Amino acid sequence: MRDHELYATILGLEAPWTVERVEVVVADEVVHVWLARPPDAPAPCPACQAPCPLYDHREREWRHLDTCQLQTRLHARVPRVTCPTHGVVQCAVPWAAAGSRFTLLFERLAIDWLREAAVSAVARQLGLSWDAVWGIERRAVTRGLARRGTLRLRYVGVDEKSFQRRHDYVTVVSDLEAGRVLFVADDRKQASLEAFWADELTAAQRTAIEAIAMDMWAPYVQATRAQVPDADTKIVFDRFHCAKHLNEGVDRVRRAEHKELRARGDTRLTGTKYAWLRNPAHFSRQGWREFRALRRSTLKVARAWALKESVADLWEYRYVGAARTFFRRWYYWATHSRLKPMIEKARMLKTHLENILTYLRHRITNATAEGLNSKIQWIRYTARGFRNRENFKTGIYFHCGGLDLYPH
Repeated sequence: MRDHELYATILGLEAPWTVERVEVVVADEVVHVWLARPPDAPAPCPACQAPCPLYDHREREWRHLDTCQLQTRLHARVPRVTCPTHGVVQCAVPWAAAGSRFTLLFERLAIDWLREAAVSAVARQLGLSWDAVWGIERRAVTRGLARRGTLRLRYVGVDEKSFQRRHDYVTVVSDLEAGRVLFVADDRKQASLEAFWADELTAAQRTAIEAIAMDMWAPYVQATRAQVPDADTKIVFDRFHCAKHLNEGVDRVRRAEHKELRARGDTRLTGTKYAWLRNPAHFSRQGWREFRALRRSTLKVARAWALKESVADLWEYRYVGAARTFFRRWYYWATHSRLKPMIEKARMLKTHLENILTYLRHRITNATAEGLNSKIQWIRYTARGFRNRENFKTGIYFHCGGLDLYPH
């Protein structure tokens, strides 16, 4: 098989395109493949496919998969046509996407690499610039979002993720059943979430949603109430966020008490921070035995810990009435504990009790979203930071969106 036929077969070329010539430059470790088409071949508009008169040609070059150890570059004079509807436009070529400097097969290879490594690592391995690799990732996400089709949602999770600085966030909306990110928006304002409800979903889709897990962040609640029918029966304040708030209360009690004890030379609480915050199920047998003396002591933090652990029973109830009775008793205990941080947390839970108890009807949590957050944390870590929010959002869609990323 001649080199012309070999590359025509490899590239899957069809008429009117053919391989005009092949040149191997061993010193540069490059194979140049020139492609051509007859000047009188029909040239349709890429947008409407209508046959159009030729306007001119533009020299283009694309990076293709390597030939053995040699880099392969394709060259062609691509026609531009004059379309009555779309004006002067460049014709499409079968081996590359519009505007790309890489062939479709090369982009597939780069996407495989990007699934496994950071952009900077892929750029080094493929001999590309950082911007070129980001361009491939952005085009992949654009394709994937365009192909996603109509969303069929039952359970949705809403959470925020820090971008760079401590108070710089993006809002992340996820499909709790499919375990994928649906939407990423700047900030964590009411408008951030309303952009998803109003712009991404139809009224019928919003009505079909059965439950929405979120934390108690007021802008998210307001956005959901404004856009989702019967929102108050669907919003579920995530039990893990409730536990997080109570952990904060326990830790505040521990810090204050530790300071008092140290002033008297008592170091019992030194190095115990994470023991008070750890889930009892995650203790080793030895660790639980060592923790016993502290949790059974008369320390203030031991009482705060008991309050935090006992409220976990709330989510085990099957009936709302019984759960409400349990909470009323727990709330009395908490508000009479003389532990200011726990009193504050108890009052906060009481304020939001109705949408905590909706868990008993829907039994959903943001655990899936938290799992996605771990992956997002990996994305941020491997990138060693992002130049801007758009790249961060693109990375989230690429790795967590469950999208069809590959060019066909």
